[in-house]
Amino acid sequence: MLMTSDWVFILDEVDELNAMILSSEQAENLRLAKKAVYEDAELSAQIMAFQRLKDQYEDVQRFGKYHPDYNIIMKKIRTEKRLIDMNEQIAALKVAENDFQDLLDEISLLIGHSVSEAVKVPVSNPFFASSSSCGSGCGTGGGCSCSA
Repeated sequence: MLMTSDWVFILDEVDELNAMILSSEQAENLRLAKKAVYEDAELSAQIMAFQRLKDQYEDVQRFGKYHPDYNIIMKKIRTEKRLIDMNEQIAALKVAENDFQDLLDEISLLIGHSVSEAVKVPVSNPFFASSSSCGSGCGTGGGCSCSA
């Protein structure tokens, strides 16, 4: 493929779009939320401990209920996950991640539909999927009147 002036123009537009996304309010909120979570030493230690527990959980999953520590690990991982999820900083980070993902979904839909309304754009939010021609796959084999 030859590099033409059209491609250079497209690449310049992409760079401009990247800069706009990175300077958006959603991106800034995500950066601040992530910084708040990982600068908190106690919370970072709790996350690392949970990560080690997840490794144990994966080991237990290989054997299922026949693993000798199955009940202990399963109960402990649920408890720790709930403690982490209930933390205000973690909740703020998840909200910021979802807001940023929604921004990316909106941009993807705009770009996809500027090419053609028939372009199927995978999105994470069902609200945006309704404006896509079939979402990310209805699984009905065309029963929803999509063009599966």
